[in-house]
Formats: sequence, C-alpha cells, structure tokens
Amino acid sequence: MPPRLNLWSACRALSIRTRPAVAASRPQSAALAAPVSLARRSFSDNASTQLPPNNSNLPPPPPPSSSSSAAPPPSTPNPGESSAVEVPTSPENEMALNQLRMIEYGLSPLDPAVEGHKYGLPELPLPSQKNSKYRYDGVVEQLTKLIMKDGKLAKAQRDMAMVLNYLRTSPPPRLDPSKPLLPGAPPAHHLPLDPVLYLSLAVDSVAPLVKLRPFKGLAGGGKSLEVPIPLRARQRRRIAFNWILDVVERKKSRGSGRTQFAHRLAEEIVAVVEGKSTVWDRRLEQHKRGTANRANLLHHQVKGQI
Repeated sequence: MPPRLNLWSACRALSIRTRPAVAASRPQSAALAAPVSLARRSFSDNASTQLPPNNSNLPPPPPPSSSSSAAPPPSTPNPGESSAVEVPTSPENEMALNQLRMIEYGLSPLDPAVEGHKYGLPELPLPSQKNSKYRYDGVVEQLTKLIMKDGKLAKAQRDMAMVLNYLRTSPPPRLDPSKPLLPGAPPAHHLPLDPVLYLSLAVDSVAPLVKLRPFKGLAGGGKSLEVPIPLRARQRRRIAFNWILDVVERKKSRGSGRTQFAHRLAEEIVAVVEGKSTVWDRRLEQHKRGTANRANLLHHQVKGQI
C-alpha cells in the first residue's frame, strides 16, 4: 500500500528566506516588510528573529534621582554594534577548549605527562606473580586443577565456570547451627552474590586441620605408628576437595551432557554449606583419630622426624 502524500508536511521541510534585493528596491515598504520577513525566517540561518526597536514610540526616559546622580548613565547600544553575550560554559566545554588551545600551540592534549593515567602506572619492579598466568583466584585455580582429568584444562575450566554460575543463581542456603562455617562468614543471603567466596567457604569449612602420618615399625610387631601432623592451607583445601569429589563420583547421574558433573559438584557444595553432606562426618572422624593419637608425638623416634 503506497504511503499517504501530504503536501503540507512536504512544504514544511522547505526553508523560506526573503531576498534582500527586493526589500532594498522598495525603501518605502521596508518598515512594513521587516516584521513579515522576520516572521517568515526559518532555521536556515543563525540570525536573530527579534524585531528591531522602534525608538519613535518609546516614552522619554525618567529624570535621574538624587540617589543615582553619581552613577554614570547606562550606555545605549547602537543598532549597528553587536553586544557580546557571555554564555556559561560547563567543565567539559572548558576542557575541550583547553585541548584545542594546546593543539594550536603544537602540544598533545592526550600526553600522559599532562593529562595523567586513568588507572595509574604499576610500581616497578613488578612482583613475581604479577602476570597473566596468575589472573584467577588462587582457590579457584587450585580446585580447577583438581577437577582436571587427562590434562584437559579447558574442560575443567568450563566445569568450574558452570559450578560458579550454579552457586550464583541458586537460592540462599539454609545453615545448620550444629555444623557451623568458618568464623567471620557472611550471612547466608550474601553468599550467592559472591560465588568465589561461596566455594572457598564451603571447602575451608570442611577442611581437616591435621593428617595422620604412619611411621612403619614404631608401634611394635611391624605395625605403623600414626602421628598427627598439622597441614598448610593448600593441603587442607586439597584434602577437603578430594573428599567432595569422592562423594560426587558416587552419586547417580540425573541426565547426560557436559553439565551433569558440574551440577552434581555444585549441589554437593551447597549441601556442604547447609551441613547435609557426609564430608562433615569424615572431617570429624579425622579429628577424633588425631586427638586419640596425639600422645605418639612424644615418641623418641618421632621427635627428630617431624
């Protein structure tokens, strides 16, 4: 269907401008034609559309009073002179004008010595871990390497991204007071806002503090003597996450595809935070065995090997 044609809308786009030659040839009708020509003026130029002042109809100025006798009389602008009007400028305009002045003098307005850096320069010398190799969080990177199988790091990173996305979109967990998290943990409704903190808190809360190191032949009759040994932070996280992976591997698959392992792992992490996972019982059993064997630390053959 063809569009409707409206001659009035087509004529409105045309700019109408009077010809000064016609107005000059008829000086007797110039005063009458001025208001009409100004009324017909469109947006084709930047000239002012105000009517010229008619000095013949103005009343005489009032006589100066005694209080303002010392003040100079106001200057009347001449019709031929154009008075400069100060337009207030914004800070952005001032900055742009300064940059144009610098370009006029042959200077670069984007010189860092003049403008400054947006994020600042790094301090030199750079630290040993200040490179792209260490751009991820330390806990996330360590757990990603534990997920990896057969050297497929890209697949492990994709699974870790799915786990973090699951934690971010899951509802707040319901905490169990009998199985508290680490001291200073944020409230439960804050955990989905930071999935990296969510994951780190779950792993660190079930991480054991000690491990049992066997010393062969020290218990008599060829038996090993178990001695509790304190663990560092990375060792604790590695043991706790391996426990979580063992539980995940024993779970039944609910479907197929590349998301099944990541979803099972994320569900187990949520269960750890809520206190429903069997990893808590494994941690408690490890601590009980360490407490029961703490007397073995005083063995004369163990003191020099720890």
